[in-house]
Amino acid sequence: MTRIAVDCMGGDYAPEEIVKGCILAYRELGLESVLVGDEEKIRRVLEREKFDSLEIVHAPDLVQMHEPPSNVLKKKLSSLFVAGKLVREGLADGLVSAGNTGAVLTVGKFVIGSIEELERPAIGVALPNPKGKTVLIDVGANVDCKPKHLLHFAVIGHTYAEEILGIKNPRVGILSIGEEEGKGNELVKETYPLLKASRLNFLGNAEGRDIYAGTFDVIVCDGFVGNVILKAS
Repeated sequence: MTRIAVDCMGGDYAPEEIVKGCILAYRELGLESVLVGDEEKIRRVLEREKFDSLEIVHAPDLVQMHEPPSNVLKKKLSSLFVAGKLVREGLADGLVSAGNTGAVLTVGKFVIGSIEELERPAIGVALPNPKGKTVLIDVGANVDCKPKHLLHFAVIGHTYAEEILGIKNPRVGILSIGEEEGKGNELVKETYPLLKASRLNFLGNAEGRDIYAGTFDVIVCDGFVGNVILKAS
């Protein structure tokens, strides 16, 4: 069975709502969560819910939402760091946190570890379209990017669309101000040939209207643009 390490202390109304969500996932999906955080607080929620089927891993510290992301590497007893360590040591298959986004990315890169040659983690979101989902990536992790980073994001998005969403040979595009190859800022124009030369199913430039139209399965952009789109959606 897949085991997910859950940071129970991160996010709004933690740990109450986080633990309740894990219970719901177990009851409805059969998903086994490892509850990471303040054991006493977590156990109180479990007792109120009359549920005792999930493992608790005690982590007395937490990373606050306002803290710099790098602080998580100093707080080795925080729920987020401990959850990442469980994944790194093979005691969990994945990590879920509703806490400090930057800290989650930091744990992903420096505690769990990234795939070789992928220099930066990225945040992707599956947005609805009439035919299914469109993966928009990056939506906030990297506001300043180089062309190779966008290529890497495209690979991540392609893999997610294919393996998680079940889309065969996902259609990849790069967000621009026009569909013609020469359109866009310098970042877009320099990234275009990298995507074109890759083994991805790259269809060219995507415009804003394509995000929700289902024309592409994966649309790549830098985190600044992606975050603005996400929050305006």
